[in-house]
Amino acid sequence: MKPMTPLITIEHLVVKYHERTAVEDASLVVPAGTITALIGPNGAGKTSLIRAASGVLPIQAGRVTLSGKDLAGLKPAERARLVAVVPQARALPEAFTARELVSAGRTPWMNWLGQASARDQAAILTAMQLTETEELAERRVGELSGGEQQRLLLARALAQNAPLLMLDEPSAHLDLRYQIELLDLIRGLANELNLGVLVALHDLNLVARIADRVVLLVKGKVSATGNVDEVFKQDMLSEAYGIPLARLHPRGRKHVFILPS
Repeated sequence: MKPMTPLITIEHLVVKYHERTAVEDASLVVPAGTITALIGPNGAGKTSLIRAASGVLPIQAGRVTLSGKDLAGLKPAERARLVAVVPQARALPEAFTARELVSAGRTPWMNWLGQASARDQAAILTAMQLTETEELAERRVGELSGGEQQRLLLARALAQNAPLLMLDEPSAHLDLRYQIELLDLIRGLANELNLGVLVALHDLNLVARIADRVVLLVKGKVSATGNVDEVFKQDMLSEAYGIPLARLHPRGRKHVFILPS
């Protein structure tokens, strides 16, 4: 059985923007080899939680532990060796080649001159092979499709060789094919590399497809946590999203479906 090592433990997290509470008393754990999905309506605090848990936003109260180390005591390079983030908003350098973009993920491991060692080069190549972006290596980022760019962002994160991966709406702005391919890739990487994955997603049906655990946020608070069956309750989701929703589980289908009723 795969070891259930907690890669991130969030305890009673509080995050505020200009006196407005974005996350309030949130607690969760992400073990190695599992995917935990953050769901909830717009403004629920999903992005704030990910940014605070990765050290981008200051924490007003609570504690975040990465691989047993307190986030507050980690230097940026130390933190980047433990957690890799694929952010929601991105402005990619269009003149960079795909290889140069992915290489940026090795920054926490390079020497003070920024020189890439043989180990760094091997990690970059492996990340591009895992994400099937190796053939894009010499192409300019500005020439690539949205799906290709999203795979490169994932490759850049994987090049960090961090045990924990956080993604904020990685399937946003992608067509259905690329959404499925990207999220199935993330599912496979969690299994193959024993990564712990924390991902914020809007599409509940994609969550049902890939998540081991689900955390429902409503107005900054954890409203429910558990597996898909435990959290995808029709009444619970309808109340959280403010719209009548129906839960369907067609015979012969592996996953449940959530639709407006």
